[in-house]
Amino acid sequence: MLREKLKNYNVILASKSPRRQQFFKDLDIDFTIQLKEVEEIYPEELKGTEITDFLADLKSKPFKDLTKNDILITSDTIVWLNEKALGKPKNEQEAFEMLRDLSGKKHEVITSISIKSEYFQKIVNDTTFVTFKELTDEEINYYIKNYNPYDKAGAYGIQEWIGFIAINNMEGSYFNVAGLPVHKLYKELMDL
Repeated sequence: MLREKLKNYNVILASKSPRRQQFFKDLDIDFTIQLKEVEEIYPEELKGTEITDFLADLKSKPFKDLTKNDILITSDTIVWLNEKALGKPKNEQEAFEMLRDLSGKKHEVITSISIKSEYFQKIVNDTTFVTFKELTDEEINYYIKNYNPYDKAGAYGIQEWIGFIAINNMEGSYFNVAGLPVHKLYKELMDL
């Protein structure tokens, strides 16, 4: 359906996330990938969805030559715990600390999507509440050593081993936790 709806548009996904790229393929969207580096820094007074909205917009700013037939999609995901944003861990120690902090607690996974063209921009976001069981140090270390937590907000992928064994409860979209609230993207693109 989206392929037909968007046939007159050049859809650009500005993300190197393999999960987001796969979601676009699974939605049957004809798209290209274009990457432009931005420093993902946000004002420290921002909270929750304000952070992800800001970063999704920030990632769209380098694309200055969009036409009316271009649709640029950028997004950002964070894990929000105790009034603090957990982004992607820089190293093994940071990944361990993030997973230790998430252990036995409920947290929010927040993703914002920017949909931008020459004459318009819309930013939408979604929040999913996730509760982890108590994790042992052995479980955390196993996950870090055998998977790649460094490209994931909060140092975990719901679709990986840790998602199978750690998540006790979830309220909201699974796909949001995996990096893209696909249902919201679909609705916004169908409404164009």
